[in-house]
Amino acid sequence: MKLEPVVKNQSAPRKTWPRWARRGIQENLAVALILLGVVMLVQPFSIVLYGYSFVTVLVGVVMFIIVSKFPE
Repeated sequence: MKLEPVVKNQSAPRKTWPRWARRGIQENLAVALILLGVVMLVQPFSIVLYGYSFVTVLVGVVMFIIVSKFPE
């Protein structure tokens, strides 16, 4: 009977991200920003909202791109 040596896992302990910084919540927020920007773009009532719609959509898209790299 041959005994195998037991090798302990030498990797560092896994750090978890705070719940608010995980991908799911942040992705939903980014999608909501994109949708808000599109609604601001197509509404016929305020030129000020129309003016900020592109910036809102852009911030949502950039946020989505960054957040998609976060862990689950």
